[in-house]
Amino acid sequence: MTVRILPIAMAALVVLPGCFAGKFKLFSNGTEPLQESVLEQGDKKNKVLIVPVQGAISTEPRAGFLADKPSLVEEVVAQMRRAEHDPAIKAVVLLIDSPGGTATGSDVLLHEIEAFKARTGAKVVAHFLNKATSGAYYIALGADRILAHPTTLTGSIGVIFVRAKARGLMDKIGLDAEVTKSGDKKDMGSFYRPATPEERALFQGLVTEMGDKFVSLVKERRKLTDTSGFADARVMSAPQAKAIGLVDAIGYVADGIAAARGLAGLPADARVVTYRRNEVAEDTAYGGGGDGGKMPKLIDLEVTKYLSVPASGFYYLWAPELSE
Repeated sequence: MTVRILPIAMAALVVLPGCFAGKFKLFSNGTEPLQESVLEQGDKKNKVLIVPVQGAISTEPRAGFLADKPSLVEEVVAQMRRAEHDPAIKAVVLLIDSPGGTATGSDVLLHEIEAFKARTGAKVVAHFLNKATSGAYYIALGADRILAHPTTLTGSIGVIFVRAKARGLMDKIGLDAEVTKSGDKKDMGSFYRPATPEERALFQGLVTEMGDKFVSLVKERRKLTDTSGFADARVMSAPQAKAIGLVDAIGYVADGIAAARGLAGLPADARVVTYRRNEVAEDTAYGGGGDGGKMPKLIDLEVTKYLSVPASGFYYLWAPELSE
């Protein structure tokens, strides 16, 4: 009898959402359309939009309970594209809580933020919460102003090349891989063999090139002359970041919203809104993606997938667990 419990429970999870009326859903996979949710009532002709940027930055779909959900990049871009059709949205607050992610995903978001500003003329404020490191700081460079929560951890301005190694395990279990290649470096970074000294030097050259680009971009956008306080990719507190010019101010979300209103020349009663795929009762800016039906998580799988056997690649990511 107990053997049948799991299949029955899984079937119930699939069927039950359809038994409820209205917008309530047990689980969301991103197929629901974005709907505006009012966080602060006010002048509907002048709006500030809150866009959450939470979790690992990637163009890959995020794992849901029953199905994959849109990637963080896709979700943020979808919200900005929707905002373009509402002329009342004059300012955006990017509410960032992320360790960073892939270099490409971070660069895509920076480009999309800048394109959104160019098309709409809207002002953008980046407000950091728990952490905004590496790629999360990178995307904030597209904002007109950067604020950090008093306890924010930020910095980690640099790039890391991650590749999994299984050589020892394969030796133990007696497995090997045979590779036929057109050039002696065609399998650089292979999962199955150690890198040669020459290959390590080549990878280090790529990492240095990408890291230097990141540092130069920060120097340019933040109008800094001294990079010694961040070019070594250190993480830092909000006060430390403010002292060297990486953030403009320290404050709470209300301060970020006030900064957005001020930059856009909006009245103090400008309405504050966000977009959700599920209805949230008594919604606030801290509601994240508004996925009220998702399962509670003890471990953030979006981040920890980089900490076990990550896909080889270049990351703007602060993940000390990857260090040997």
